[in-house]
Amino acid sequence: MIEIAMQDVEKDFGYKKILKGVSFVVTTGEKVALVGSNGSGKTTLFRIIMGLHNCDRGSCNLRRGATIGYLEQESDITETTTTVEDFLKDAQQAIFNLESKLRNLETQMGESAAQDQLDKLLVEYDKAQNEFIAMGGYETEENFSKICGAFKFGDDMLKKKCAELSGGQKTIVKLAQVLLQAPDILLLDEPTNHLDIETLEWLESFLRDYRGTVLIISHDRYFLDKTVGKTIMLYKGLTEIYHGNYSFSLQEQERLMLMEFEKYKSAQKRIDAMKAAAKRLREWGEKSEDKRHYTKARNLEKQIAQLELIEKPQLEKDKLPISFITGGRSGKRVLSIEDLCFGYHNGHLFSNINMDILSKDRVCLLGVNGSGKSTIIKLILGQLTPLEGKLSLAESAKIGYIEQEISFKNETASILDAFREDAMVHENEARRILAKFFITGDDVFKRLHSLSGGERVVLRLAMQLQRPINFLILDEPTNHLDIDAKELLEESLSNYQGTILFISHDRYFINRLATKVVCIKDKTLVAAEGNYDDFTLALIAGSSLQN
Repeated sequence: MIEIAMQDVEKDFGYKKILKGVSFVVTTGEKVALVGSNGSGKTTLFRIIMGLHNCDRGSCNLRRGATIGYLEQESDITETTTTVEDFLKDAQQAIFNLESKLRNLETQMGESAAQDQLDKLLVEYDKAQNEFIAMGGYETEENFSKICGAFKFGDDMLKKKCAELSGGQKTIVKLAQVLLQAPDILLLDEPTNHLDIETLEWLESFLRDYRGTVLIISHDRYFLDKTVGKTIMLYKGLTEIYHGNYSFSLQEQERLMLMEFEKYKSAQKRIDAMKAAAKRLREWGEKSEDKRHYTKARNLEKQIAQLELIEKPQLEKDKLPISFITGGRSGKRVLSIEDLCFGYHNGHLFSNINMDILSKDRVCLLGVNGSGKSTIIKLILGQLTPLEGKLSLAESAKIGYIEQEISFKNETASILDAFREDAMVHENEARRILAKFFITGDDVFKRLHSLSGGERVVLRLAMQLQRPINFLILDEPTNHLDIDAKELLEESLSNYQGTILFISHDRYFINRLATKVVCIKDKTLVAAEGNYDDFTLALIAGSSLQN
């Protein structure tokens, strides 16, 4: 059964035509990824489906009676006095109302004396009960507990007022509420934001088993591979559809691109042969003064002109011509942590932490939200003091740090002025460097306070690249980046010759970069050599983990 049908949808916001003829169909039970770079129109499509935007042309049709749950990228929770528990339970209000109706009908049936009245009540009760069962009414409490457990909502969290929540907490609470609604169609815009890996894995399993239809916008490639069976690629306002997960779509794109390249090569051979034939015909025409040779030559040249319109396929993606200025060798042991302990007034966050980071290691630091990952980085940077233990940094270590929430000392400054002040270069040199990061033209005059999260990461990276660093520390560097930007970052970091310590929940990114994974578990560290998949296997086996 068709749940969503888009036909030749166009959308123009005046300054830019975002959608130029989008067409696709989503059927009942399908799990679909909507993929594209930032600004390609993915969220606009979701808003059209929700009826928040109109199509300029084309049509968007939903199955009659289908219910929709929508998670926006930025939480729309506006309640101030409502508790988290009440906000979540509001998602099940229809079930509670139906349950109340059943109790009321039971009371009426117990009081009714007339048989005809009782028969009417029984029919109404039977209809309401069937609806209650279909909505999962008897599993309401179980589902609530399951969702709260998965998102680690304890009593303290449930009693909080929604107004007291951080932006990230609001997004997670909204996601939980949308899942509790159990709609026919789930529209999830960046659902993995702010989730730790443990919760991500639960969400993957939940969505795979979900009875309804799911459309997902996400830049988390590992998550998409685990959840979807269909990928809609949005590029230049149009869509390409692949019947497989994200990795399958990449393989298909490569296969089709190679086919196009072979067609291009064949066309070039034809062009060369036709040019030679046209040249001969003109020569024969000059010798024989036969106009028919000129006519045939002109016809061939028209065909050549058409073939020459075929563009050469680009087999490789554009690459950022960037490299880090490695600040010399940092010594064999870059960082040594011995019996480190840290906590606050309510107890230890972690204790007996031991870890060595050696030159050229690429170490990923994992752990559930609140386990102390960012705290360890602050201890390394000297922003916090340990309660116990010792932390030794090599004297020759030159640290470069990209924080999770990036801010600049003067948010009213332009990109150009901020970069020039940080890198201490002239305007022409600053523009040349910024252009490597696709910050060109009038974009260099953007004010820092107006930059998106992704733009902030790119600018901070550009600044760090101008310094001689041999120990790079990154706290969630892929947050706010689209897939293309992540791949560019992965490539540049893969070529970096220094040492890297990074926090990330992006398992694809970890697999590409890490040579060692350490995880805060039960207030101490466990570690395994290799990437995320190696760590997972070691965790299952148990024997390969290091304390």
